[in-house]
Parts: sequence; C-alpha cells; structure tokens
Amino acid sequence: MADNSAQGQSKRPHVVIVGGGFGGLAAAKALAGAAVDITLIDKRNHHLFQPLLYQVATAGLSPADIAGSIRAILAAQANVRVLLDRVYGIDRVSQRVILGDGEPIAYDWLIIATGATHSYFGRDEWAPFAPGIKTIDDATAIRRRVLLALERAETETDPERRKALLTFVVVGGGPTGVEMAGAIAELARQSVSKDFRHITPHCSRIVLLQRGDRLLPSFPATLSAKALGGIEQLGVEVRLGADVKAIDANGVTVDDEFIPATTTIWAAGVMASRAAEWLGCTADRAGRVKIGADLHPAGDARIFVIGDTAACTDASGRDLPGVAPVAKQQGQYAARVIRAALVGRVVAPFRYRDWGNMATVGRSRAVADFGRVRVSGLPAWVLWCVAHIWFLTGHRNRIAVGLTWLGSYLTYQRGARLITGDIAPDLPATLELAPALGRRAVRPLDLAAVK
Repeated sequence: MADNSAQGQSKRPHVVIVGGGFGGLAAAKALAGAAVDITLIDKRNHHLFQPLLYQVATAGLSPADIAGSIRAILAAQANVRVLLDRVYGIDRVSQRVILGDGEPIAYDWLIIATGATHSYFGRDEWAPFAPGIKTIDDATAIRRRVLLALERAETETDPERRKALLTFVVVGGGPTGVEMAGAIAELARQSVSKDFRHITPHCSRIVLLQRGDRLLPSFPATLSAKALGGIEQLGVEVRLGADVKAIDANGVTVDDEFIPATTTIWAAGVMASRAAEWLGCTADRAGRVKIGADLHPAGDARIFVIGDTAACTDASGRDLPGVAPVAKQQGQYAARVIRAALVGRVVAPFRYRDWGNMATVGRSRAVADFGRVRVSGLPAWVLWCVAHIWFLTGHRNRIAVGLTWLGSYLTYQRGARLITGDIAPDLPATLELAPALGRRAVRPLDLAAVK
C-alpha cells in the first residue's frame, strides 16, 4: 500500500484524483464513505461548469454563477483532502504523482481527469488573435474584447475601422461555436443597441465559419438544418466548407477572402492534456490516452483515465464524445471498480448510457437529440435551460442562473456587461495594427521630461 507524509498514520488505500472537473468530482463523490483516503489535485481552486462559459464570455452570466469552490463542494466528505498544485509527471513504477510545489504523492489508485485545451491544428500562432474558451480567464478576456469593440465603435468616425470593430468571427460550427455566435448576435443586435447612441441592431456583423458541410455534425442532419435556420434568423452569417488560412490582429482570411475583424473567437478544436506524456503511453491525434472498456491505459489496473483526457469507444466502436455526461459516468465507474476491489469483487466493463445531446442557438431556439425523439425550437430550449440549471453545482448557482435567465428573457438585457482588467493589453502595440483597431499607437512616456 502507498504511503506518504500527507496521509499521516492512515493505513487505508490512497486514491489520488488529478482534476476537479466533472469526472474528477464525480469520482470523489462516488467514493464518499468508502474505506479509502482521497487526495484531489487541481491547479485551480474551483470547479467550473464549462457548458455555460460562453454565457460569461457574452455577458449573460457572471463567473461566480457557474463556478464553485472545490473545497466547499467536498467539505462534508471526511475522506477527501484537496490540494492546489500542478502535476508535472507520474512515476508508474513507484506509483507516485510528481507535483510542482509539494512532495510527490504516492497512490494505490490514480484517476486522471485533466480535461483538454484548445487545438489550433498546428497553427499556434493564431492563438493570441483567436482565443478559445476553456477557463473563466478565457471567458472574461473574450467578454472584454467584445465589449471594448462595441465601446470603440461608438466613437469611431472612420467607416472601415468601425466596420471591423463591429465584425465578430467565430471559427467552428460545433455546439460551442453555434452557441457563441448566437449569444454574440443577441448581445450586439438586441441587448446593447439600446445602450449606445450610434450602434443599431443592424450595425454588427457576426460570421460563423465551419469547415464541414453542416453545423453541429454530431447531431442528426435534420437538427443541423434546424440549427442553421435558427441561427441565420438571428442575423448570423454562416459559411460552410470554409477553409481558414490565416488569422491576425486585423481579421481572418477565409479561402481567398479577407474579413476585417478585431474580434475572432476559436471554437474549432481541442487537444487533451499531457497525460499521455506523463504515462508514457499511446495517444490519438488529439493527444487523448487510448484506454479499454475498463478505462485503464495499457493494462495498468491501478490507473483510470477519464473524460476529455481519454480516447474511449462505446459498444458499437464509436468514439465517445467529449461531454460532461461521459466524464461523470466514467468517474462514477472508476469509483465502483475501486469499491469492488476493496471487497474482492469484479465490475463489468464500462458502458456509456447516452441520455441525449442538446445545443442552444439563441433565445427560444435550441435542438435536442434523444435518439428516437428529436426536438427543436422553444420546447428544446426549455429542456436545455432546465437541464443546465439542474446540473449546476450548488443551489445558489441554480437559483442565480435561473433568475438571471428569466430576467434576460423578459427584458432582453444582459446584466454582466462589465469590462474587467486593464484595457492596455487590448490596445494596439504598433503603428501597423493601429489602423485596424481605430486607435493611434501609444508612445512610451518620457520620464525624464516629467518635472
């Protein structure tokens, strides 16, 4: 059995969980009352409900509405301790997790649920100009960009510069891209137009770029068509079969056309964490660890890899999607296997239960796929709202989000339109970038001249 100073005198098996997302928390909660000690490690102190991050980015919700302290969530569970730290490696031979700040932690079972980050398909130089959205910092940074663009457009006198400021490009036609584009359209065309004197609902241009031949490719074709019709009704310009060739501070080059835009958002791809590198095992093209139906990598029965970090297939051989229900079910399964091992039982291989797939397009518009039952429009939107409120962590968040959405639905207003942080990083740094942003380059202050 593993032992380390953090465990003190405990002789119970030690379960280490890396990642406090949906999968990691589900595993920890499912081990409540088990005869094990649990250490949950995360580089952030909060659990984040990622499906609603785009609402923070578009001023629909505040960050605190969709996040909660990991310590507070697990406070009542006596067999869990939480560490704020980064993992830098895993020693599979001695069964230890290597941390950035603390001493290595030994484990009897290890659950890796480290999620994923953005993938630019080898074009990482696009990242500063087309941020993705995976964290609260990402969401608030995008919110700042969007709101600053509107503020600057209000006072811009040059028509071309103003047009670029009011053009918003979203790259990627999956659920995140569709939801983001729809939310920006509602924000720029309905919510804020009442607050500005020189921005009307028709001033803004929102462009959604999808390389494939339809939106929401994971949904049935009929629902993809419904989503396309719904988002176009919001005024979003959808381009299918779009090949993005370049992105910079001035805009996006699509096929042979340049779209001047000061705000571009990336929602086209993800890359798994470095778990495969830590474990020294095989990964797929997205960096996910290849695992079997037992969720173990390369037959290591002491390690589980779950959620977006894992490449796992269902009974028919199809890849499981990178969504919260998959991560939660895998976390619960890992906990069942550990509980069974404590009493000498064996658990059947993991089997994912698909409860359906939903995506919202905008106000009163959504699509939902429940297998034989497919819903769109207002009924699907109501189901989407109820499901997302239900799966939020904590009653306070559920109440806050429900009331906020009700107020937004009745008033068409968004209450989180705050520009936070220093706006200086968003100002152009060179004369070449200044024309596109409608600003003059800022000269450095001559301290010697200040008396």
